[in-house]
Amino acid sequence: MPEHLKICAVVPTYNNAGTLGSVLCGVYEHIKDIIVVNDGSTDGTREVLSGLSIPVTLIDFPKNKGKGKALKAGLSKAREAGFDYAVTIDSDGQHFPSDIPAFIEAIAANPGAMIIGSRNIKAENMSSGSIFANHFSNFWFTVQTWIKLPDTQTGFRAYPLSKLPCLGIITSRYESELELLVFSAWRGVKLLPIPVKVDYPEDRVSSFRPGADFTRISILNTILCVLAIVYGYPRMLINKIF
Repeated sequence: MPEHLKICAVVPTYNNAGTLGSVLCGVYEHIKDIIVVNDGSTDGTREVLSGLSIPVTLIDFPKNKGKGKALKAGLSKAREAGFDYAVTIDSDGQHFPSDIPAFIEAIAANPGAMIIGSRNIKAENMSSGSIFANHFSNFWFTVQTWIKLPDTQTGFRAYPLSKLPCLGIITSRYESELELLVFSAWRGVKLLPIPVKVDYPEDRVSSFRPGADFTRISILNTILCVLAIVYGYPRMLINKIF
């Protein structure tokens, strides 16, 4: 890990007691400072956290607030603690902590960039609904930012904390990650995709709700398209000129 950079991990979790412990232990092999945000889990998550053999900083919501709120809380905590970067990873087991060194290498080679894990969205066990939602999101992201990315919905990222937009984000659930991408692009933050492995086991517990969450993403994209015209495009032009 680059000595001049302070890097932590932020792990939002909701009802993933079956996979959370192994994910955190895997992360700890590469990053020692871990912030876990328990988003009002109702399964055995608290028991898993209390029985961990590794140290973590815990933010515990008594009730579920949504991934966006959990992500905001974790990133805000990391920024307040003086970290330069926060690597976020989902706790449902779809991501491989063994990919974290690739993020650290990319951070060292591209200081100030946001590193975005790019999944193979044609993975065998990825649902057709998720594939469609990702293509849909990628298309509108390009419209809003003039930037093409292969995976705009991945939760495996490395955020440059000093360059993030205001964390008073519009949305509270999964679409908040798309929002952070768009606003970062408008601010001129370099977005660098890197390939990551992914696994979708049949017993994976996901809180993604195809109908409701796709509707929320559609509404957010409508708002972002309007904001792109009045703010995003002018901001990007100014960035290019100066």
